[in-house]
Amino acid sequence: MVSRRPVPPLVSVVIPCRDEEPYIARCLDSLLASDYPRQRLEILVADGRSNDGTRPLLVRYVALHPTIVLLDNPRGTTPAGLNVAIRAASGDIVILMDTHVLYPPDYIPRLVAGLQESGADIVGGVLVTLPADDSPTAQAIAVGLSHRFGVGNTVQFGCYRREIFDRIGMFDEELIRNHEAEFNFRLITRGGRVLLLPDVLCRYLARHSFRQIARRYYEDGYFKPLVARKVGRVMTVRQLIPAALVGCLSSSAALALWIPAARYLFALVAGGYALLVALFAARAARPHGLRCAAVLTLVFPVLHFSYGSGSLRGIRDHLVARGAPRQGTLQLSR
Repeated sequence: MVSRRPVPPLVSVVIPCRDEEPYIARCLDSLLASDYPRQRLEILVADGRSNDGTRPLLVRYVALHPTIVLLDNPRGTTPAGLNVAIRAASGDIVILMDTHVLYPPDYIPRLVAGLQESGADIVGGVLVTLPADDSPTAQAIAVGLSHRFGVGNTVQFGCYRREIFDRIGMFDEELIRNHEAEFNFRLITRGGRVLLLPDVLCRYLARHSFRQIARRYYEDGYFKPLVARKVGRVMTVRQLIPAALVGCLSSSAALALWIPAARYLFALVAGGYALLVALFAARAARPHGLRCAAVLTLVFPVLHFSYGSGSLRGIRDHLVARGAPRQGTLQLSR
């Protein structure tokens, strides 16, 4: 008697996007090349009403590939797009994905296997940051984002059991950024399990300009205090350091107008920070080249001061004034 192989679970890949014309095709091509059985895979793209060529490109992909489904995300934000796609998902397993990422063929099969074998509620791989192009600026941004002094390679794009969204709710649409961290915290506090597979890698194509990373990390910093307010605690001490740096420098500079001794505090903090930036940038010269190292001396401050400034604004808005988040300029993709 011939035994039949078990039917693989239906997997729903959910991708929120907005104005991602340079990236969306490469992301979808990498998913279409997956080793996971095509008939057991659906790719749900929630478009936040893109203004560039993203929408026509998605329409062409949908016409060519029945696996891909295009959904409308009228709010335009990432958590809203995730919720739109998850509600439309047919699979027992939901995997969150990003347009800036390229996924190897074994990525989906390995996450699904990890989820089934471990009994965890969420299984995630490791995000490795790559430059968007060959320019020194793009290379330095990628190095800064993956460097422990900058951001560091991160764990993202989890593989979720569909039923957990029925059990603990959807993503908090008030959190334009950091919604996944709040969701995972909510899951863990209710007895859920999260598993990291450190040898499952995907490649993230970093943003290529200072303006883009400054805006992104300002927003990340801005919403961290709101996450802390919602979960009742600070997630990590590390997230407080940029705000402390910006706050110390700005307050000591202001006090120096009336208290001469404050000048020494400003000089000490600014000098110590500049020394650390120069040290870590210099260490990057050998593996990445002198031009990359030179640009890295700008990348680190942009990351830290953008995040720190956003955090201070977020502390004021979410913890002191306890008002609603500013929404108008944050209709972004992931």
